[in-house]
This record gives sequence, C-alpha cells and structure tokens, in this order.
Amino acid sequence: MPTEQELQETKDRVMAELENVMDPELGIDIVNLGLVYDVHLDENINAEVEMTLTAMGCPLAGTIVSDVKNSLKELQELGELGNVDVNIVWSPPWTKDKMSRYAKIALGVTD
Repeated sequence: MPTEQELQETKDRVMAELENVMDPELGIDIVNLGLVYDVHLDENINAEVEMTLTAMGCPLAGTIVSDVKNSLKELQELGELGNVDVNIVWSPPWTKDKMSRYAKIALGVTD
C-alpha cells in the first residue's frame, strides 16, 4: 500500500499531466481554468478525476473526458497509475473565480 507521501507525489504528477489537456473552446488547460476540483487515489493507485465543465450540456464533454484519460496513459503504462475514471460534477458550479491568474490574464478576464 502506498504511503501518504507517495500518493501525494502521484497526485501531483497527475495534476501536472492534466495541465496538458486544453479546453477546446478556450485554448487554456483545464487545471488553470479551475475545472479540476480534485484527484482521488485509492490504495491500488486507481484515479478518479473530479472535475466540472464551464457550462452544463457542453458539447465537447466527451472530448475533454477522452483527453483527460489519454493524458494519463503514460503514467498508466509506467505502472505509476491504475485505472482512470473521470467524474463530471456540477456542484460547486464553475465560475471565473476558479481560474488561475495565468488563465485570467490569457483570457482578458478582470476581477
């Protein structure tokens, strides 16, 4: 069973990989947009990515979920990560306040 530190290191690596997943409409990664709420890892290092989308009924939801899973394939192939599930949630709802400073600057969003 992995230690808390090993789980945190794996979670950090997952988050780093998720920064490569771009929102197809906005051109900013899903982490900086604040769409990824958490990554849950179990004792077998299976991952559940808890995330939201900018709007309910987003026509690109399937694409984003697929991109999330594909971005983590290398960690799976290296044996550092087990199965990956993506859980789309709507609570709490996404707002522009969840975006990083980088994303706000890139999109011209003011507070």
